[in-house]
Amino acid sequence: MPEVFHRNFFLKGRAGKLEALLWTTAAAEFPFVALVCHPHPLFGGTMHNKVVFQTAKTLHLRGIPVLRFNFRGTGLSEGEHDRGHGEQDDVRAALDYLAAEFHGRPILLAGFSFGSWVGMRVGCVDARVTETIGIGLPVDNVDMSFLRGCRKEKLIVQGGNDQYGSLANLEPLFASLREPKRLAVIEGADHFFTGRLLQAGAAIDSWLDERYPVSTSPNGREID
Repeated sequence: MPEVFHRNFFLKGRAGKLEALLWTTAAAEFPFVALVCHPHPLFGGTMHNKVVFQTAKTLHLRGIPVLRFNFRGTGLSEGEHDRGHGEQDDVRAALDYLAAEFHGRPILLAGFSFGSWVGMRVGCVDARVTETIGIGLPVDNVDMSFLRGCRKEKLIVQGGNDQYGSLANLEPLFASLREPKRLAVIEGADHFFTGRLLQAGAAIDSWLDERYPVSTSPNGREID
């Protein structure tokens, strides 16, 4: 694994400064860069959430630059929570940064729970985003039907026992989505993938391996 560089800084958002963390390496070649969006801030969600961390780690072990940030009103980010509306502008601010910093490289947008609802709404229509990953879609609580119009590559990783995103509600939605798409169900996993974070990461790796083969398989450890 090449040397890792961590950069803590603030993005310029419409509601004020947004706390951010960028992981990069010395590698000069990588097929895309990634943005990972965190779960609901009113229920303790931040960019340091375990699922967000594991997703970022899975991507970064492939040599991909990964950006995480705190939505408005979370951590050191300025502004106030806006029920998923203003947070879409926060996602666009993060995409603006990646597009400028990495000179228009394709962007993969991933989001967990609230982060999937907010992030994928932006990613599905922003031309800079070429593929999306939705983890723990909270389909029992929010309307995710906008995904039916999304023509981009889509991976959905869902716990088989997700208490906020039941398969009874997710599977009909997934069946109605346009190709290309894939659903990876992690059997026995709850919404937070308790004890099954590595399986969630493996599902992401398997999906990416088909388009971006790597010479060796990542073997990261689950972080408590």
